[in-house]
Amino acid sequence: MDAFNVALLSHTLLCILLSLAFLSRTCLGTELSFVTCGSVIKLLNVKHNVRLHSHDVRYGSGSGQQSVTGVISMEDSNSYWSVRGTRDTACQRGNAIKCGQTIRLTHVNTGRNLHSHYFTSPLSSNQEVSAFGEEGEGDHLDEWSVECGGSVWKRQEAVRFRHKATEALLSVTGEQYGRPIHGQREVHAMSSSTQHSLWKAMEGIFIKPTEAMPGQNHHYMHTEL
Repeated sequence: MDAFNVALLSHTLLCILLSLAFLSRTCLGTELSFVTCGSVIKLLNVKHNVRLHSHDVRYGSGSGQQSVTGVISMEDSNSYWSVRGTRDTACQRGNAIKCGQTIRLTHVNTGRNLHSHYFTSPLSSNQEVSAFGEEGEGDHLDEWSVECGGSVWKRQEAVRFRHKATEALLSVTGEQYGRPIHGQREVHAMSSSTQHSLWKAMEGIFIKPTEAMPGQNHHYMHTEL
């Protein structure tokens, strides 16, 4: 199956899942006040009102990996990310994500993980953020720590994501791209902790703890949707 058909199938399955979720509140988990492992969510940068986004468009400079941007649109299916454990530490489907916990965020439509490294971002010359890996598996540079104020990541709370390997924070400072992704904002990583690095969980499927299925393999994205 070629890349286009894989992306199309992924998008179709996601739409079906989201439709079922809104028809059945048991899957949506709307009563949950916290984010759980296996949830599929959109993340909003609070300062700039853009959602974390990716697509099969590569950077023309730096790493040349799949680009990660911020978009204003609420409806774009390319803004869904799956909350997962790391290669070394799986997180149980449905368990609350703890403050300080290390996670991976896997882009649902392409199967690549939110990633960073010491390449320079194209617009602001900060640290580049990309999407990397295949079918949910990349490397240790896909790992991010959730920084929040209590014991668990609350859905109504603005949190930060700190890159484990470089200690930089996932950020947006407002720079806009031209073609072919006109108007989308640059997403990068910065060492400073500011309003630009605050994110909030928005739309998505929030998996309830009671939905956990014993014995599931949690290393691959398709087992967590």
